[in-house]
Amino acid sequence: MNIKTLSGTLALSTLLTLAAAPPANAAGLLKPVNSTIPELSIREHHVNVVVEHSYAVTTVEQVFHNPSTQALEAIYSFPVPEHAAVGEFTYWINGQPVTGEVVKKQQARQIYEQEKQAGREAALVEKDSYKTFDISVTPVQPNSDVRIKLVYIQPAHLDSGVGRYVYPLEDGGVDVQKNAFWSRNEVVDEKFSFDMRLASGYSIDSVRLPQHTQAAIQQVSPDQWQINMASQAGALSQVVLTDDQPALSGQQPPTEQINNAGIVPAASLDKDIVVYWRHSQNLPGSVDLISYRESEATPGTFMMTVTPGDDLGALQGGRDWVFVLDVSGSMQGKYTTLVEGVRQGLAKLRPDDRFKVVLFNNSATDFSHGFQPATVEVITPLLNQLVQYQPGNGTDLYSGLTQGLKGLDADRSTAMILVTDGVANLGVTEKKRFLDLMEKADIRLFTFVMGNSANRPLLNSMTEVSNGFAISVSNADDIVGQLMQATSKMTHQALRQVELKIDGGRVTDLTPEQINTLYRGEQLTILGRYHKPGPVQVTLTGKAGEQIRSYHTEVNLPQQSLLHPELERIWAFASIENMQAKMDYLGADESSNADIKQAITDLAIQYDLVTDYTSMLVVREEVFKQLNIERNNQLRTEKENSARQQRLQQPNSSQRADSQKPMFNPSQHRATLGGSGSGAVGHWILLLIGVLLMVQYSNRHNRKKS
Repeated sequence: MNIKTLSGTLALSTLLTLAAAPPANAAGLLKPVNSTIPELSIREHHVNVVVEHSYAVTTVEQVFHNPSTQALEAIYSFPVPEHAAVGEFTYWINGQPVTGEVVKKQQARQIYEQEKQAGREAALVEKDSYKTFDISVTPVQPNSDVRIKLVYIQPAHLDSGVGRYVYPLEDGGVDVQKNAFWSRNEVVDEKFSFDMRLASGYSIDSVRLPQHTQAAIQQVSPDQWQINMASQAGALSQVVLTDDQPALSGQQPPTEQINNAGIVPAASLDKDIVVYWRHSQNLPGSVDLISYRESEATPGTFMMTVTPGDDLGALQGGRDWVFVLDVSGSMQGKYTTLVEGVRQGLAKLRPDDRFKVVLFNNSATDFSHGFQPATVEVITPLLNQLVQYQPGNGTDLYSGLTQGLKGLDADRSTAMILVTDGVANLGVTEKKRFLDLMEKADIRLFTFVMGNSANRPLLNSMTEVSNGFAISVSNADDIVGQLMQATSKMTHQALRQVELKIDGGRVTDLTPEQINTLYRGEQLTILGRYHKPGPVQVTLTGKAGEQIRSYHTEVNLPQQSLLHPELERIWAFASIENMQAKMDYLGADESSNADIKQAITDLAIQYDLVTDYTSMLVVREEVFKQLNIERNNQLRTEKENSARQQRLQQPNSSQRADSQKPMFNPSQHRATLGGSGSGAVGHWILLLIGVLLMVQYSNRHNRKKS
């Protein structure tokens, strides 16, 4: 099944802008609601990001302050970044940094509580499923500070020639019970900074922070850029992250941004920081390779990034579109904009298209009463009824999907567009049931994952079994850019039944194990282990329409490679995500699940990773010794930090591995948003800009009122 129209995509595109909700909460220090416990403050918050060669390393250093006369515990929570592996956590004890070690989750919590009761220094990083990372630190002494550092690693890939990095701060509001129990302090009182170094083996055309126009952006070389933001507390001229623009000279800041001392704080941690970078056009398709192998006695780890040339043709013809829209309580305050988005989107459908609209909250409603022709006579009364609908209640996602799958015509190509945060809290909630439903359906699911703390594991898995795709969206995103990326995929052929084979090198433990589909502009990233250095043969095959495509090259796996030790953690975490997906697919098979849980735990402890079953613990050095906890992670982080310093001192270089024998035809450049076949997109997008501006204004207005 292929996607065949551009016009239908615009209905989806407009709807995408609607789901960026005003943030209910943010990253910050937690305190029970209505508690008499004194409140801690965030004195400093500093972020350093290095993006190079397909992965990003994010370092967050914070200083918490206790202004009270009693010792307190600090609890800091922030959204889980996508595919992020927490590998380092440091707590300064008596002025000296102490690096955490990974142990089983229950054991880590027990040790932390014991140290807390004894009045000794301890800190803990725990993962709350797909929602948040929670940091606990004890004690914060009266009128004193504590300093902590957290480092996480995640892949950083291109889509249609555009890279995207998100530093997540907004809370998605998906955990109602947690948000009802805790109040949050997201204000940074004194100092805030965000620094990012962007390095690539290919020339970078431009860099953009759509919601932080005050950032200083500097091009260091054709393939290196630097981004900086910094602010301090003061009466004027500081950066306040809740505003889209810097304060004007002489302008009074909003009252809610002034602290008890009458000083405007340095920042508020309630808006994501999103950075885009765009590679130059006319770059060739390529295979890039980075690796780590310490010695002949150990296996090597590699990351292979395949960026295809643009040889997928545009599609023609009408089709059926099923829009499954979340109208639960989180949609209140933006429903009027949603209706306007539907109006604009349906107006762009082709005469030979049909559409169906399904709404869901506590239950699902076939709002359009089956598929309808995309005519003015049908669309106008439906929209008039839609205006009267009142959003609210919970989220029965399964009912919404089931209703959307009813009445499909086997003789017409159909796509389902799902807009939700994926937090199924009513009806069927078992992930296995969702996967079975989508696997049996003859339909591709295209999902827009809205906000942080969304149930990405569920939504991504559903799209994978249906050979669709999922796009994450932040309130701080460049919405027009996200629309164009989605449009490019849904109006062109996809490479289906994709397989990548590596002959030689005694390569093992590849992830992902199954690829299925590559859409236009997508990169394919393969992680794995190798035991025999030297040349290996790489073959990529798939089907475009009914035509079989095959691409081939030869790359070299090095004897020794010491510059990217982080690859071991990235591979291990990707393997853990793969095992977790398997466990979800198997459902409630307790014996199989127990084996997989144990395998995840063992791998997480071996490579020092925070997961659903493991946590990172910091105690005094003598306590580590008493508990016989080996300092493996301390050694690993020292190795990683040393390698980062070496990379920083070396000139940036290309990691292209197929220069001698290109995998793709050099005349077929990489797909870009401005490339072949997408020229018409720009004209339609211009028609949407008015709606987009209204959406952004509405969201800002709602945030200020809330």
